Order: sequence, then structure tokens, then C-alpha cells
Amino acid sequence: MSRLVITGATGGSPNRLEINDFVKQEQQFSLYVQALQYMYSHDSQDNIQSFFQLGGIHGLPYIPWDGSTGAKPFDPNQQWGGYCTHGSVLFPTWHRPYMMLYEQILNQRAQAIAATYTVNQDSWKKAAADLRQPYWDWARNAVPPPEVISLQQVTITTPDGKRTAVTNPLVRYTFHPIDRSFPAPYSRWQVTHRQPNSTSSTTTDNITRLRSVLSNAQSDITTGTYSMLTRVHTWPAFSNHTVGDGGSTSNSLEAVHDNIHVYVGGNGHMSDPSVAAFDPIFFLHHANVDRMLSLWSAINPGVWVSAGDSEDGTFTLQVDAPVDQTTALTPFWNTQTSFWASSAVHDSASLGYTYPEFNGLDMGNTAAVQTAISQKVNQLYSGASFGALTSSAFTSFVATPQAAVQKGDGSSATHGAPASAKANAPATGDSNPGATGDQAPFTISAAREGPNEAEKLWEWTARVEFKKYELGCSFSVDLFLGEVPENPEDWLTSPNLVGSRHAFVNSAAGHCENCRNQADIIVEGFVHLNNGIAKHSGLGTFDPAAVEPYLTRELHWRVQKVDGTVANLESLEVSIIATPLSLPPGAMFPVPGEPRHHNGITYGKPGGCRHA
Repeated sequence: MSRLVITGATGGSPNRLEINDFVKQEQQFSLYVQALQYMYSHDSQDNIQSFFQLGGIHGLPYIPWDGSTGAKPFDPNQQWGGYCTHGSVLFPTWHRPYMMLYEQILNQRAQAIAATYTVNQDSWKKAAADLRQPYWDWARNAVPPPEVISLQQVTITTPDGKRTAVTNPLVRYTFHPIDRSFPAPYSRWQVTHRQPNSTSSTTTDNITRLRSVLSNAQSDITTGTYSMLTRVHTWPAFSNHTVGDGGSTSNSLEAVHDNIHVYVGGNGHMSDPSVAAFDPIFFLHHANVDRMLSLWSAINPGVWVSAGDSEDGTFTLQVDAPVDQTTALTPFWNTQTSFWASSAVHDSASLGYTYPEFNGLDMGNTAAVQTAISQKVNQLYSGASFGALTSSAFTSFVATPQAAVQKGDGSSATHGAPASAKANAPATGDSNPGATGDQAPFTISAAREGPNEAEKLWEWTARVEFKKYELGCSFSVDLFLGEVPENPEDWLTSPNLVGSRHAFVNSAAGHCENCRNQADIIVEGFVHLNNGIAKHSGLGTFDPAAVEPYLTRELHWRVQKVDGTVANLESLEVSIIATPLSLPPGAMFPVPGEPRHHNGITYGKPGGCRHA
């Protein structure tokens, strides 16, 4: 039997573009829309190149894709049924050939469509050859453009050269039919849903809430992303959400990723790993997850996949099986008889794509790439991390507007100001303290001395850990400074929300023997509190003498399942850490000192620190 060998899109390594830029590219956006429509409806759901089959690789319906099976028969009572490697050191690299496969088929469909154009066909063929899957930079623009979340139709140029309004394939996927393996509520839904109003078969997406939730989360997402990129330096701490931050008090890539899934999905498909990949926004999200892998790798040259275990297993991996950079990334064939491995997916340019931040860089000069990407990370994300500082330490860390960072061949890597900074609507709880539309983005100065002891900058972080499967579904731990709204429906849009840690869990976990067997798996995440302290406290300082009593009095947390039900999470432990930051001469990013645990802030409270 011949296998579909994954090569990625061929013909050079053009940029994957940010979705806000991509929708303005008339030719590529027109081809992208038509290619998606073809993948949705032209192929039956049994075709391995159909959108349904590609989405099904990640989770349900738990069947072999293109003949890829494990050394032992799959046991649904012992293994997670999807191929995806969550909670494992393979999480970032497994999703890379997954995106390559999706991009390969998308590109092929686009090229076939371009060949049918009767006007300027050569130009359309060139656009198709260069077409790559766009990414959604949620750390810069947490609210996607209308073309992704709200427009029911989009206007594109069709093969006859006319501008035509067509059904928008980015807002949902329609099952034909609903697969029999789907549990409720997905078994009732003919289409994918984001933040649905109910679980009934006639439910609709609450787009207003989706916008509000994402806008309110902007500061937390941006700060968490910046900290991950600049503070995490080991593969285990970077790659996955299991316990072990390497002393960084920062989220892993997977933890940041988990949060986005649940923010988008609510009680819909994106909040459940078994069905998340059927929502077309999944691939926009994971293209950015892959971009984060590229950025982090450039900042941390020589650091790649380390040995670990498979945690709760996959369709082909047994539970707790040893894994490393040579482990087969099933079901992604790289030849007729072998699979891609992490050791072969380090260089994205060799896989058929790159990102705008790398334009114009000499990739053979590791030190120069490290410096350039560090500058661009500061340009993109440091404003939200440091723009809220009101203490004298601010001037030690934030320098002049970043106007001098090279833009390579002209492609912008800034994508404009963060979405939440553009809207100042109290109803959405906008708490983004970063660059506004009237400000140039800030960068961290590499020339300034760090503050002396009296001016030391303290970063305050909440460490949130819990048993992943305790509630049997996805859920959120929401942290507040000040009053908590009485109505749980208002928690994620409250102005007092300072951040959340979301659990991304199979909704059938309560009925899964493997999930019960793995019930003691603990995951962790971090919520950065400085922006919230600056916004709400009025202290004008981050000094522990002032902040500790403030947090003891004003920090609160709540737990709710994705269906809105308030929950008691017995395994929850929230603890507070203060880390001194300095900026030695020549340092590109703030350098953390020894973290100090302030256990007394949460000790004695339900879900607080267990040790005084």
C-alpha cells in the first residue's frame, strides 16, 4: 500500500503570514478560501486528504490514518486515542510535521485552483506556489480579524476574475455526516462551535463573548508569551505543561497553547483535544505555536528535544513510553516505510516555509540570528510586559521606541498594536498595559545598567498546579485582584481578572479508563501579576513590603468547567513567587535572580499553598 509521504509545500520557503496581513493579500486569500472549501466538501470524510481526516489525526475518531499503527494494537482503555503528544517533550515537534501535512495538501489544492484562472493565470500560479498556512499571533492580536470569527461570507476573486461573495470556510466546519464516535454535545452539532450559547443542537456561537474573553486576556497572553520566550531555557520546561519550569516561573509553550484553546472554545470544539482540530482556527493557532518554536529555538541555539516519556500515550505510543528526538512522529510518513522524527524538523526553511521575523537573516550565523530575533521579540511583546511599571525601575528596563529593528525584505513583524490596546471598552475588561496605537513598541535596552538594590524590580507570579483529569473535562482557574463577580459567566470578562490557567482535557475523560489510571498527573502554569498590581493597587511599587499584604488581602481565585459550572478542585495549589530582575550590561532580556516564595499570601485558603 502506497503511503502519503509528507514533504511540506515544495518550491522554496516563503513566509507564513500573520492572519491580519494575510487577509489583505487578495490572491492568496482567494486561493486559500477556495482550497479550504475543496478540502471541506469535495473530498468525502473517508479520504485521508480531506479536512475531516486531517482533523481526525489529532483526536477522534481514533482510527489509523494512512496505515499508521503502533507496535502493539491500540487499546482505548489504556491509551489516549489521538496521535497528538500532549504533556510530552514531543509536543512542539509532533505538531510541526502535522502542520507540514496540512500545508502540503492546502498548497496542492490552491495550485490546482490557480490553474483554472482565465485572467492573469501566471500571477495566480505564482501566488499559489507561494501560499503557506497563515498564523494567528494571539500574543500580539488576541482577537482575530472578522474574516476568522464573524463574517459569514467573504469576497474573493474567483477563476473568472470576478469579485464574488462566498461562504466563509474559516468560521466553521460542517460535518457530513457527524461522526458516530463523537460524544455529546458534539454528537448533536452539525458544525463546529466557538463559545456556544448552549449545548442544544440549535446553538449558535456567541461572537460578542468570544471577542470580550480574548480581548480581556490580551495582557495575560502577551506577558506569558514574552516570559516564555525570554526566561525559559531548557527543553523540558519549554516543551510541555507537566511540572518543572526550570526555575523560570514561566509557562511552557504547551501551557500557553492550552489557554488559547479554552479561551476560544468555551464549551465548544476547541476546548476538547479530541475534536479541536475540526475547527479551522486550530490550524491558525498551531501555525503560531510552531512560530513560537522557531523564535524560541533561535534565542536558545543548540537546545532541542531531550529524553522524556509519553505521559498518557497516543494511538501508537504506550503510556509512559520513553521518547526522545529519534521517536517516530506518527502518523507522518517521510518515506514509504519510515516516519518523521524530531531530529529532522529543526530547520523550517528546509521544510518549505519560514516566518517574517527571519527575513534577511543569515541563518548560518547563529549569534547574529539570536540577537536579531531577541530584538524582534522585544519589539513585539515587551511593551505589554513592562509598559505597566510605575516604579522608578521602569526607566531601567524600558528604553526608546524600537524604530531601528530591521524589517528584512519589507515584511512587517509587528502586525500593529495589540487588539486590546486598540479598543478601550470597559465592558471587555481591557487591561492591556502595553503599547497603544499612539505609541511605538518598546524594547528592552541592552545598554542600560540594571537597578541597584533600592531600585530592584520585582516580578510577581502565581504558580498554579492541579491534577489534570480531576474534573473530567476542560476547566479554568481564574485569578482576580479585587472583587470577584457574583455571576461566573462574567469571570473571564471581568476587569479584575488578571489571568487564568486552563486545563485542556478530553471531555470523555470521566469515562476513559486510561484517564482514570492517569488521574494523578499534575500540570502547572503561571499567571504574571505585575500588570494587574499596577492597574489595581495604586501602590506605585512592586516592593515585597507593599505587595505582600496587598496580595494577601486582594488576590482571589475561582474554578469553573468550560460549561460554566463552578467547581471545587481539590488538587489545586496556588502559590506566589517574587523574582528580582536586573539587566546587566549587554543583556538582551531582564535577568532573574533567586525567586522568593511568599507562601503566606495564599496559605490557609482553599486551593492555596499547602506550606506556610
